[in-house]
Amino acid sequence: MCGNALRSWRWLLPAACVIWLAGCASTPEEDPVLQGKLSDLDSRTSNIERVVQNQSLLTLAQRADQLQNEVSVLRGRIEVLENANDTLRKQQRDLFADLDKRLSAGSAGTGAPAAGAPAAAGADQAAYNQAFELLKAGKYDNAITAFSQFLSSWPQSSMADNAQYWLGESYYVTRDFQNAAAAFQAVLDRWPDSRKAPDALLKLGYTQAELKHTAQARATLTSVSTRFPGSDAANLAAARLLQLPAQ
Repeated sequence: MCGNALRSWRWLLPAACVIWLAGCASTPEEDPVLQGKLSDLDSRTSNIERVVQNQSLLTLAQRADQLQNEVSVLRGRIEVLENANDTLRKQQRDLFADLDKRLSAGSAGTGAPAAGAPAAAGADQAAYNQAFELLKAGKYDNAITAFSQFLSSWPQSSMADNAQYWLGESYYVTRDFQNAAAAFQAVLDRWPDSRKAPDALLKLGYTQAELKHTAQARATLTSVSTRFPGSDAANLAAARLLQLPAQ
């Protein structure tokens, strides 16, 4: 019995080795199931890489668009600021040109008294001249103080209406429009027949425009032509009316 079993194992062992070797002879490259899984894995990996790459490009594109929009906004703000600055510079040039013109015209009537006048013009004349020279020199704060002191000391002087007007101009050129308006209004209230009245009414309209009191400015500037037709002030008022915002 034992002999028969031994002989059977002798035959089975070689057969088992052959079967095992046959199994080992199939490499991964030749295994269709394994190859299919590897191909599927490669495909998924490629898809993931494409998704990641596309998402990165999309993010970069969105960021680029955002930056472009921010640049456009900043450029718009810069243009607005540049336009506002140009307008302000023009207004400043016009303001000083107007003041210089008026100073030149005013200086012709502020010199020493004419022949036949009293030998001493008086302290009021000296004080007025001093204040006017400060204004001409561009020392506007000092001119404001000097004209105010003059009006306090000599309210009945024949030069008081001029001093009041130039006080308004001194405030106006420093862009203190509230005080400028009050000074110009004082000329009209106290000296309605003064030769400075047309200019005072004109500049009152200017100050109201600067204060954004458009309706008041329009009414004041319109009244210049009514009260003083054909005057230089009336022509300037008509020009300024065209610059006011539409109602």
